Amino acid sequence: MLTDRSAQAGRPGTRRTRRRRRVHDDAPDTCQAFTRLHGLAPGPEQDALCEELFEAWLPMAHRIAGRYHGKGEALEDLQQIAALGLLKAVKGYDPRRGPFEPYAVPTISGEIRRHFRDHTWDVHVPRRIQDLRNTVRVAYRELSQRPGSPEPTIQQLARHTGLSEQDVQEGQQALSSYSALSLDAEPEREDGVSLADTLGTPDPSYDLVVDRLAAGSSIRHLPLRERTILYLRFFEGQTQSRIAEEIGVSQMQVCRILAQTCSRVREEVAGDGDEHRCGTD
Repeated sequence: MLTDRSAQAGRPGTRRTRRRRRVHDDAPDTCQAFTRLHGLAPGPEQDALCEELFEAWLPMAHRIAGRYHGKGEALEDLQQIAALGLLKAVKGYDPRRGPFEPYAVPTISGEIRRHFRDHTWDVHVPRRIQDLRNTVRVAYRELSQRPGSPEPTIQQLARHTGLSEQDVQEGQQALSSYSALSLDAEPEREDGVSLADTLGTPDPSYDLVVDRLAAGSSIRHLPLRERTILYLRFFEGQTQSRIAEEIGVSQMQVCRILAQTCSRVREEVAGDGDEHRCGTD
């Protein structure tokens, strides 16, 4: 039955034509070696034969790596990744399922593509978003190549890909995440500023907010007189002399109460900030 189909496929005028597989110089005949390898038990002999097969097919792995050269990775690195894929193919190949080359090529190519997907993005993007990016990129190119077609909209991309509009938007956002711009790069402006010039600077007021929140619970548990003195001194900005007149104590007492109260609050919040100084008027 298989012979009849093969003969029919080779006849002129039939719908099916035999597709000849291209034979490369780096595809050695290792059928017998793989059959022998498959029957060996784990041990030194299996390891030696595995290494021999690996060396025999390594030129093919390097050829596949060359297809991806020029995409941002050094050729030596791509060859190492391809070699890793070849090693996986040699160890996982079952000669009963067909020739080795059709099994090894997608294994090696998949290892290289996986490297590009996981290690060459400047911004870490989950795999799902990377897949959305690829789908949206292909759909955008297909829709844009139609004669007279304007730039595809999100709705058109969603219909073309079968994705939701939210997925299309996430895929579009990931298009700009593969590579990052330097802070020295100039944005699309004519004033000569760089991206670094558009960044904000540290605001010391935030530290003050944190300090106040940390001290708030301790201040609420202080006696009324201590709380009043702290409020008048640090929130109202009154002098020690003025506070002394208002609460009916001497200025030295106000100074001593401020020092003791501030020390108590610092100890309770375990703060490391500069100590408040009483000062003199």
